Amino acid sequence: MLPNSAPLVPQRRAVAVFCGSRTGHDPALRVATEQLGAGLAAQGIGLVYGGGRIGLMGLLADAVLAAGGTVTGVIPEFLSRREVAHDGLTALHVTTSMHSRKQMMFALSDAFVCMPGGFGTLDETVEIVTWRQLGLHDKMVFVVDVNGWAASFLGALQAAVTQGFADAASLALFEVVRDVPALLGRLQDLPLQASASTALL
Repeated sequence: MLPNSAPLVPQRRAVAVFCGSRTGHDPALRVATEQLGAGLAAQGIGLVYGGGRIGLMGLLADAVLAAGGTVTGVIPEFLSRREVAHDGLTALHVTTSMHSRKQMMFALSDAFVCMPGGFGTLDETVEIVTWRQLGLHDKMVFVVDVNGWAASFLGALQAAVTQGFADAASLALFEVVRDVPALLGRLQDLPLQASASTALL
């Protein structure tokens, strides 16, 4: 250590993961979700997610915790019963609205990951991509196409370009990875941004 210098404390990275409050029909999606949880913990990356203990959301949180990682949940009060708020997390924030939930998840995260899910998952993903399109942030957004689950979603985004409602460059606002190992490889070099990007709207 240099004279008169403070010890360097590594800053923890964190990613927000959007995923389903149901598990879906394909068992491979459950396996991939648990694989992601273990992988995040192994790489020292904290999880920020929707705060529920059901569906893929709950499986993901439990997998991170079981592997010794940290999990921060963010859930609106009105959803805390419907999505059954997880009571075993490292931290749980209860917000007053969906909008404040999204703002907090943004502020706490260095990047965003879309895993398999339903309308809510797709809503969160499209909104965070749109915020990047508007220049409100420049954090990475990943779509993990486990077993081709995202094909229809990606097709809709491509159709918006084909039909003239978005520029082709818009498709570079997010990155598609084929599976969880590919995602974990990309996250290894994830830059720290959250501490400098705590405000959005």
